[in-house]
Amino acid sequence: MTRVAAIDCGTNSIRLLVADADPGTGEFVELDRRMEIVRLGQDVDRTGRLAPEALERTFAACRQYAAVIKEHGAEKVRFVATSASRDAENRDDFVRGVLDILGVEPEVISGDQEAEFSFDGATKELTGRDDLAKPYLVVDIGGGSTEFVVGDDRVRAARSVDIGCVRMTERHLVRDGVVADPPAAAAVEAIRADAEAALDLAGESVPLTGAGTLVGLAGTVTTMAAIALGLEEYDSEAIHHSRISLEQVREITGRLLASTHAERAAMGAMHPGRVDVIGSGALILLAVMERTGAREVVVSEHDILDGIGWSIA
Repeated sequence: MTRVAAIDCGTNSIRLLVADADPGTGEFVELDRRMEIVRLGQDVDRTGRLAPEALERTFAACRQYAAVIKEHGAEKVRFVATSASRDAENRDDFVRGVLDILGVEPEVISGDQEAEFSFDGATKELTGRDDLAKPYLVVDIGGGSTEFVVGDDRVRAARSVDIGCVRMTERHLVRDGVVADPPAAAAVEAIRADAEAALDLAGESVPLTGAGTLVGLAGTVTTMAAIALGLEEYDSEAIHHSRISLEQVREITGRLLASTHAERAAMGAMHPGRVDVIGSGALILLAVMERTGAREVVVSEHDILDGIGWSIA
């Protein structure tokens, strides 16, 4: 067994997984998994740069993670950075800060690499299940981008497109620094239009219809699953591999878009960092399900982070 530490730094959150992995047997024992909302991608869509306060929030989380990695004695560490740091002009500031704190250089991976890690993390434990037909269409809705990956035992096609819950919120719902609450109908339609255009792009590379199972990843999907399950607080075990129907996604999306900030924050399973962006993420998931014709989405708590862990082992 190799003790590995995987860090996934996206547009909205930074996450850590420490695990013991054995590629020979397929055994993967999770020791520590945690997440901080740091909003690294704050205003990147508008300015093209990482904001100083966003960098400091991210570096503070990295300091916490460095202590956890040392405590567990991880032998190998890999830090993967995705959409926000790919787009930013000052990403060198980000790279230097992470290297100073963790001793490893963040890998600013491509959208295709991101898609492959997401697929591996989400599907390794699905293999052999008779109730889930192949091929899988894995959809990872992030803060700045969404990845579409189709495959069976391996990736067959992948595409990353620039729609995500933070990017869409900042582009269409923020006015004078304040998130519209609830959003106007025109803003909702603008997000849907961007989602449809992005699906057109994704469909050029990835067949969006005909998959046996739609698998949904990341905080938007897992939070909507928690709401569908009626959870009073977030419960990863209950959420992992739960299923949300298209009808449930429609109903929850409508409820989120009609609610105020306070009403969304009062939902027991809602992370404070998702309150303002969950409506945009829900619209993306709804557009994906309507385009693909999926009647349900299988929710996975295992995603790019687990894929990164396997890649180290």
